[in-house]
Amino acid sequence: MFIEKIKCPDDLKKLSLDQCVVLAEEIRQAILQTVSATGGHLSSNLGIIEATIALHYVFDSPKDKLVFDTSHQCYTHKILTGRKEAYLDPKLYKKYSGYTNPDESEHDYFKLGHTSTSISLACGLAKARDLKGDKENIIAVIGDGSLSGGEALEGLNYAGGEIDGNLIVLLNDNQISIAENHGGLYKGLEILRKTRGTSNNNIFKCLGYEYIFLENGNDIPKLVSVLQQVKDVNHPIIVHICTEKGKGYAISEKNKEDTHFVKPFNLCIGDIKKEIIGERYDVIVRDYLLEKMKADSKVVAITAAMPVVLSLSESIRRSMGDQYIDVGIAEEHGISMAGGIAKNGGKPIFFTRSTFFQRAYDQISQELCINHLPVTMILINSSIYAATDMTHIGIYDIAMMSNIPNLVMLAPTNKQEYLAMLEWSIEQNEHPVAIRPPRNGVYNAAYEVSKDYGSLNRFQLCTKGEKIAIIALGDFFQLGEELRTLIKERMDIDSSLINPRYITGLDEKLLDEIAKDHQLVITLEDGILDGGFGQKIAGFYGRYDLKVMNCGLKKDFFDNYDVKKVMRENRLVPELIVEDLERMEIGS
Repeated sequence: MFIEKIKCPDDLKKLSLDQCVVLAEEIRQAILQTVSATGGHLSSNLGIIEATIALHYVFDSPKDKLVFDTSHQCYTHKILTGRKEAYLDPKLYKKYSGYTNPDESEHDYFKLGHTSTSISLACGLAKARDLKGDKENIIAVIGDGSLSGGEALEGLNYAGGEIDGNLIVLLNDNQISIAENHGGLYKGLEILRKTRGTSNNNIFKCLGYEYIFLENGNDIPKLVSVLQQVKDVNHPIIVHICTEKGKGYAISEKNKEDTHFVKPFNLCIGDIKKEIIGERYDVIVRDYLLEKMKADSKVVAITAAMPVVLSLSESIRRSMGDQYIDVGIAEEHGISMAGGIAKNGGKPIFFTRSTFFQRAYDQISQELCINHLPVTMILINSSIYAATDMTHIGIYDIAMMSNIPNLVMLAPTNKQEYLAMLEWSIEQNEHPVAIRPPRNGVYNAAYEVSKDYGSLNRFQLCTKGEKIAIIALGDFFQLGEELRTLIKERMDIDSSLINPRYITGLDEKLLDEIAKDHQLVITLEDGILDGGFGQKIAGFYGRYDLKVMNCGLKKDFFDNYDVKKVMRENRLVPELIVEDLERMEIGS
């Protein structure tokens, strides 16, 4: 097998083009076997195998620099640059990141997991090259809908008018993001595809690029020929290739959206979409929104290319009609548009992964909060229990967002509370609201659930105790319940248990009462401690003779982590917290 002989790109260059075609199929089978066993990004990687082989066949990495946008399409790149073991032995898959990582290889330049960044990064690499008087090629690979992101358009605009030397943008046009593409830019790409690149309706030429079109971007000999033409050019150029997302695996070709990212599955049967077992918050909220939309035409759900996070299949999206909006990978636009909808009497709900909200910090602060616009934001995967890649973990949003004036940030602890908060947020007209859904499983309410959250910052005292008060936020509330039980068993103390519900403000009246008959307050939060919720509590109690123990996560980019291990390392398990308490001699 050719794949076993490839240790670096120089080995690839020893093959004939016919042998490269065989290699492509070997790589395709390796990716299929590994991803079916481990999970991972499937259809995006299957579609760019040939283009990646051609790039490394023509260019001289690492001298020539390849920047993969989002980098979830870098599996072939990793195989060709010394990391093929991860794709030949599923047991070794987690040895490497699912994205590019310069700690792994000199052929990677950036740790990337967010989208629309490659052109801007390539501009910087090209500018530094020119300042040094060097001559290497700089290649930005972009696709999977990434061109809809604001930074991609900013990078395109800058490079086309300001870069005087070599910069090659390989546009991997597979006609789909995770779900379908949205926006006028993709209508332009459709025209270019239909005219084989000859249409005068060409935004790239208007921006100052030379433009080359290749209809079959999965044809290695044609790819190599085109890339040889553009190698060492002295100006910015767009190479627009059309590829088949999911190529070579019929189930993936037919189900591009469902196979963008997959959990382990049976490769022969192709059981990509497994039956949902038990309740899940994405389905619960999806069904709630569907009923809400039917009852009220002013309700509108908005996402930034992330319908998957609420299990919005293509058929469900169609059923929502004009009450569903996908703005593409453009969180800034999505938040501002939601603000405009709210200002004009609509009821917008914007949802995406927690980690992507940081791209719209300015719009949340300026457009929504300064203007008191009643937009509901759902921060999916805002938890240590969710995605484990460093670029996608959702433990920073409390510190990022909770100090913005006028924002109401809520942390439900169970299903009934989550739905009640959503209902209140959608119907109220005074506040922008951010909601952090639980990720530790679906729990039913064990305590009374409020239907009105308009009296801000009122914490819920669930159980009145003594000496120790546990303030357990969001999906760490169940951890607080476990901790209370263990404190009783080990220390014979009946602790107070509090569900704060609000992240963006303090219930000073309740906190004052707690200080009268408690010696210690423990805060539990599913987020980083620095700048987080617990530190607000500690700051409040600075004038009291009362101890505060903040329990949360250290400020770090955890990567490819084991949740149980991280929780223990951060002493976020009841027995370790009780060990710390016993050393403090509470109650003596």
